[in-house]
Amino acid sequence: MANEFKHISVLAEEVIEGLAIRPDGIYVDGTLGGGGHSSLIAARLTEGGRLIGIDRDEDAIRAAGERLAPFGDRVQIVKANYGELTSVLDRLEIPAVDGILLDLGVSSFQLDSAERGFSYMADAPLDMRMDREESLTAKDIVNTYPEAELTRILRDYGEERYAGPIARRIVQAREEKPIETTGELVEILRKAIPMKMQKTGGHPAKRTFQAIRIELNRELTVLDECLDGMIDRLAPGGRFCVITFHSLEDRLVKNHFRRAEDPCICPKNFPVCVCGRKSRGHVVTRKPILPGTEEMEMNPRSKSAKLRIFEAK
Repeated sequence: MANEFKHISVLAEEVIEGLAIRPDGIYVDGTLGGGGHSSLIAARLTEGGRLIGIDRDEDAIRAAGERLAPFGDRVQIVKANYGELTSVLDRLEIPAVDGILLDLGVSSFQLDSAERGFSYMADAPLDMRMDREESLTAKDIVNTYPEAELTRILRDYGEERYAGPIARRIVQAREEKPIETTGELVEILRKAIPMKMQKTGGHPAKRTFQAIRIELNRELTVLDECLDGMIDRLAPGGRFCVITFHSLEDRLVKNHFRRAEDPCICPKNFPVCVCGRKSRGHVVTRKPILPGTEEMEMNPRSKSAKLRIFEAK
């Protein structure tokens, strides 16, 4: 399984530098995946150090378990959603950690495993579940959501300019028969998007598949709900590294980090702060760190990656 779970860790050197790892520190990889980033973190820990790896994908957990086995009890793997990170730390009786990493990309393994239904490049059942123990699938969304709701998620989560026409085509198609595969959905999308846009705007299914995946796995909701709690679990000087892959995620992270640094809600014309809100640290990255040309050439999926870093007081 470890060999099958192929995933090139994005911005690996930048993450390790950004975490400023202490050999005896406690670190959390909230998106364990195949264990790429985690193996680099664990390699820098001494016997006093500890790494907690969290993922909700059983395939990822098996692959990471094999990859991280040489590090012994320095590494502990937990099956959970990264949004449950604070609860995981409570169960493990860990009050604070020295670093947290979130890599919010879909793993190459998930994209390349056709049967998972994440990719529009192969015909497969419409699934897209990060956690296959969940009951709701992409097929359910495509076949049951009202047209207005489909339009909303395509517009908001996919930033798809043809959200309305696409939703209308989906509803029309499913009235004849249920839409069951990624291939069937791609054909519907090809008919809904003008041909001139298909020639210049990339694959016609890219934004729709992204939107459905985000809705199904509650990706933006989970991220928005958990960021503040994660910042609160950082020890003084602890670092929080987040890699995002589209503008919606990046905006959320940027805004949460900014508010944690400057939480004041006083009117701008007040000469001094009277709200009493205290800064919880500072933003290390005024602008996000982007992959270099060499990395983008070696791993095209890294092109949209952005890394932001926060350091706790």
